[in-house]
This record gives sequence, structure tokens and C-alpha cells, in this order.
Amino acid sequence: MASIIVQAVVILLDVIAFGLGVAAEQRRSRATVTPDAAKEYDYCVYDSDIATGYGVGALLLLAAAQVVLMTASRCFCCGRGLKPGGSRACALILFLFTWVTFLIAEVCLLAGSVRNAYHTRYRGNFYGEPLSCETVRKGVFAAGAAFTFFTAILGEVYYLSYSKSREAAGGAPYGASSIGMGPYT
Repeated sequence: MASIIVQAVVILLDVIAFGLGVAAEQRRSRATVTPDAAKEYDYCVYDSDIATGYGVGALLLLAAAQVVLMTASRCFCCGRGLKPGGSRACALILFLFTWVTFLIAEVCLLAGSVRNAYHTRYRGNFYGEPLSCETVRKGVFAAGAAFTFFTAILGEVYYLSYSKSREAAGGAPYGASSIGMGPYT
């Protein structure tokens, strides 16, 4: 039977990470080109940098949820064997997809946080070229939040499928090894 505590902790961490990812998208830095008082140089003025903190928070909470899930399921490959069948095959496929969506979410949140924290320095407008105030692209944090949501759903279904297969396998008879070599007659 799947542990309700593990499911609740993982969902709570994933929901908070999703919320932080959405908040980071809403509060990402914006910049304006502003001339100095003598009108000799242009420079970039950035507004709030809180989206970096939100992105890093989402990144860490998502990683914590993944650690809890993988610890509870013994990372699919460690521990007792699982009963062959549909539940084990489903758990394996969901395990792989959970890791793929997790890695995509982490990359999006990390890239968004790093890019949001980067601010260009003062630069002059010497050659008539407009000054580029670099900011994080719209949708990077949103993509991280979306893949956080996908990771949460896939992780929960993976854990349920894993638990079903583990319960069906049962324990080793008479305290023996769980490697089935054949019946003793």
C-alpha cells in the first residue's frame, strides 16, 4: 500500500514549487534604458530581482520532492523485486518520464534564475547602436512551472504503480532470499 505521508509530502512540495515557478514568471526582471544626468552614457535600470529567489526556491523544492519520492521507492532498482506484469512495466515507464520531466523543469528553473540574476553593466552608446538590456525571456519560468506540474502528476502515478507492484510481489517466504530460483520439491 502506498504511503499517504509520502504522497502528501511530495504533492505539497511540488505544489509549492509550482506556485513559486508561476510567481517567478510574474515577477521576472524588466529593464529600461536610462540616460545619465550628463546625457553621455545610457545604462540599464532593472526592477525587482525577486524572481531569482522564487526560481531557486522552486528548484530546491522540486529537487526535495524528487529525493523523497526516489527514497521512498528505493529509486525503482534497489530493494525487493517487483512482481512482473503491468504495474511493474507502468512503474518503469513512469519512472523514466518522471526523471525526464524533472530534469527539464530543473534546467528551465535554473536557466531562468541565472538569467534573471544577470544584469548588464553601464555601457555607453558610442557608435549609435541601441543599448541592449538583457533579461530572462518570457516563458522560461512558466515552462519550468509546467514541467514541475507534469513531474508532480507523473511522480504520484509512478509511486502508486510502484507500490501496487511491490505489494503484489509480497515478501520472501520463510525469511529467505527474494531471488526466486524455482520451487523446492
